[in-house]
Amino acid sequence: MAKNASLDDLVTAATTPLSVILQVTKRCNFDCSFCSETLQLPDPTLAQLDTIRANLAGTSRVFLSGGEPLMRRDFGDIVDMYHEYILGIPTNATRGLEHARNMAGKIAYVNVGLEGPRATTNRVRGDYDQVMAGVRAFAEHGLPLSLSAVVYRSTLSALPFTCQIADVLGAGKVKMILPLRKGNALDLAEHEFITEAEAQQTFARLSELRTEHQWRPALRMTVWNEHTEGHMILIEVNGNASAWPVYDGKDLLEPLGNVLEEPITEIWKRYRFKRNHFAKYLGASIKTVEAGAPDA
Repeated sequence: MAKNASLDDLVTAATTPLSVILQVTKRCNFDCSFCSETLQLPDPTLAQLDTIRANLAGTSRVFLSGGEPLMRRDFGDIVDMYHEYILGIPTNATRGLEHARNMAGKIAYVNVGLEGPRATTNRVRGDYDQVMAGVRAFAEHGLPLSLSAVVYRSTLSALPFTCQIADVLGAGKVKMILPLRKGNALDLAEHEFITEAEAQQTFARLSELRTEHQWRPALRMTVWNEHTEGHMILIEVNGNASAWPVYDGKDLLEPLGNVLEEPITEIWKRYRFKRNHFAKYLGASIKTVEAGAPDA
């Protein structure tokens, strides 16, 4: 994107999204308490994924997601298939020992979910020690790393430790996301959902601690409001593409078409959240502190 281009100029000129989330499986070996992907569907075949790959032409970045994408034994083949795109891999890292070698040098970064130290991650997500074993495998093979934490009221005290862990691991950023009311998160106690104002206060405090302790990873926080509604295009395992999250949509999704049947350029024409999509990448809709050594 041109640095001097306005948001409106970018929206007007675009014929494809900057990125999409592509689910290569719905399967997962964790049962995260916030998980929104509770509907199970068959994995797409490699042939179907190749059709989707061709129909995504013009898109810059693809997040190969799930479920847990590394559950697929052929994940290395999928990475090779999508080599023309900038690849981000959201993962719980538990299959990192199996796949890290085949991912090395081929992806932009792995985004590992980690809510905090052992007790917090075990309670909210899954086995901390399995996650960290995978993270060590990623590090051994030189894979760029970021951490992602879903924020509950009961995990606020763990967030500084998440930032410290990210700093020790040499992660590029820590992304904090508020849970969405879907799937397993429907069973969360109401007090676990913090307000947007509380999220802003939390981010401000973490930014202060980052400066105080000279943590290097960038900080990001996404809250769900009118500026982030529908800001991503999600492609499910059956090829269905939807704007996500759409607050009045069924299951937070607004259907756009199917990428097994038509190119992303046609999907893009029906997408009504283009401005929010570009605002996300310009840092206009999420809280941001950039990476690097903070001022002492």
